Amino acid sequence: MPELNISPEKVAFLIEKTREFDVKEGVTDPASGSNATDDNMVDVLEDDGHDPVAQEITGFVGSLTEDEQVDLIALMRLGRGDAEIEEWDRLRRETRDTREAPTARLLLDEPLVSDYLAEGLSAFGIDWAEAAPE
Repeated sequence: MPELNISPEKVAFLIEKTREFDVKEGVTDPASGSNATDDNMVDVLEDDGHDPVAQEITGFVGSLTEDEQVDLIALMRLGRGDAEIEEWDRLRRETRDTREAPTARLLLDEPLVSDYLAEGLSAFGIDWAEAAPE
């Protein structure tokens, strides 16, 4: 079994954060001037480009080592079905050689990234929920 350069706890943290980010939707009421409590706080689910969760994810990913970032993208690709666990070393090499955008952007631009990361960990025999920080 290949080894990960990133801890399952870090991946689990990102899974939780990307799930928070995934529930965001486009702006539905751009001229909302009402009190948030009057509209049942629905604006909190709108992605207006200033999302603190996206900023938190970007900061967290930026603090990771290069090897950890490569593993994150490779895990996403593994979970997406781009390769099998037996091809892990090749997948990591391809990821390292072909990344053109910052890691955080690649993750945030992938609609099912939390599911793909969870599937990637599962291929290593790791249940992300057990690794999640409490």
